[in-house]
Amino acid sequence: MTKKPNFLFIITDQHRADHLGCYGNKVVKTPNIDRIAAGGTRWERFYVANPICMPNRASIMTGRMCSVHGARHNGIPLSKDHTTFVELLRDAGYSTGLIGKSHLQSFTGLPATNRFEARDGLTTPSAHLRDAYKNNRHSTEYDLEVVPNWDRPLADRLKGSFYGFDHVEVAADHGDQASGDYLLWARGQCPDFDALTGPENALPDNRIKAPQAWRTAVPEELYSTSWIADRSETWLADQADRDAPFFLQMSFPDPHHPFTPPGRYWEMYDPADMVLPASFGQGDLPPIRAMKDAMEKGTDPRDNQNPFAVTEDEARAIIALTYGMITMIDDAIGRVLNRLETLGLADNTIVVFTSDHGDYMGDHGLMLKLLLHYQGIIRVPFIWSDPATAPQHNVDQGLGSSIDIAATILARAGIQPFNGIQGRDLLTTEPPDAIVVEEDSQRTMTGFDRPQRVRTVVTDRYRMSLRQGEDWNELYDLQNDPDELTNLFDAPHASNVRQTVTETMLRRMIELQDRAPLPAYRA
Repeated sequence: MTKKPNFLFIITDQHRADHLGCYGNKVVKTPNIDRIAAGGTRWERFYVANPICMPNRASIMTGRMCSVHGARHNGIPLSKDHTTFVELLRDAGYSTGLIGKSHLQSFTGLPATNRFEARDGLTTPSAHLRDAYKNNRHSTEYDLEVVPNWDRPLADRLKGSFYGFDHVEVAADHGDQASGDYLLWARGQCPDFDALTGPENALPDNRIKAPQAWRTAVPEELYSTSWIADRSETWLADQADRDAPFFLQMSFPDPHHPFTPPGRYWEMYDPADMVLPASFGQGDLPPIRAMKDAMEKGTDPRDNQNPFAVTEDEARAIIALTYGMITMIDDAIGRVLNRLETLGLADNTIVVFTSDHGDYMGDHGLMLKLLLHYQGIIRVPFIWSDPATAPQHNVDQGLGSSIDIAATILARAGIQPFNGIQGRDLLTTEPPDAIVVEEDSQRTMTGFDRPQRVRTVVTDRYRMSLRQGEDWNELYDLQNDPDELTNLFDAPHASNVRQTVTETMLRRMIELQDRAPLPAYRA
């Protein structure tokens, strides 16, 4: 019987597709990720199911859209009632490991902004009847990643596997604020580690002035990226003498903000060499105008998770620091790939690379993510390198989605997927006419007077986004307007296009309606 393949699944955080050399970037140095692409296939048009961390990571794990698995935005954990593809791998005899960021559960511990509110004059339901789901994921089993409670390793607090992972070593948060199991380790290595982190302990630097950027005092060897590489190498070494195939998810919290690459990576790239996106400073959608106005007036703190406007100098500085974080990740990946070679595992290990979502990184003068579905945040890298079948420098132009990752890995492992999986096997099936991106916000952000609900469709040529409760929507011709500068939604000459794309979107959304659970009877 042919031995089942191993999998090394690498995922970064908030990393747009064009911030890799193999995707055409001429500045950022990513030789090791480029090497993966050179030995396999990269998808040119690969999109997230949701441009937010927790929802899209849940979609990757389940192969299902957020509106179906229910983790619609950050703050809603993935239900343990939902099957993950890692559980199927484990069920088929795979050894499964997760090292790095998980974010399948909340980690801030902060109260939600969207809560059940009692109404005057009406009888308030009992606590267990206030949600459509009686198990609404508010129990302690969904608090495993809450950072204030992280007093001992996650593995010591588990009963059974973690969403199918037998081995877990988790880093929560980002930059030099990373925490979780990683922070417990770092404090063990350096008792005064907390005195090295955060802007209040930053090293002096006159070169970079930008929101959420400081020169961390954490040395490279104690930074989360290095820890993830170290622990991954150790875990892989443990697998070398075992007969069971393995699946390792190596998950980096970077290059997500704050922008704190350590050591030499802080000054690896000169902001003056950074090229701003062609759309920088352009765009007149209401939230873009509002964010620019808030920046000019100084009313936007620009120190949280909400998107914000930046100046040209700030954009160049942030891009330079982001490239530093990406190159550090690439160096870490190189170490692990070399370890696979020395352990004799490379010839039977499929390497997969992707990210959970992108970042504006200066698109239209904005930073971070949320609510505006420009290509920078919804299009991410996806690379598949299989030593058994790897073509050289192959590029797939078909539409792909984060929900396809689960189905593709299961198919290659020779495992039948569960009922209700919505993604497709990227290697053997034809791409759809369109992909759908969902987003539901929990809080109000600059430029909006209410939390938003957005649905986007991307076809071979167009991107259209429809918004609930707003009097404006978006339609762009990606073929003639790749920088998404001209909104055609209300243009009379584009009315036929709008009608056709709307029908395509509706048909795709029907296709993505849930087919689970299986019926017990014909009734």
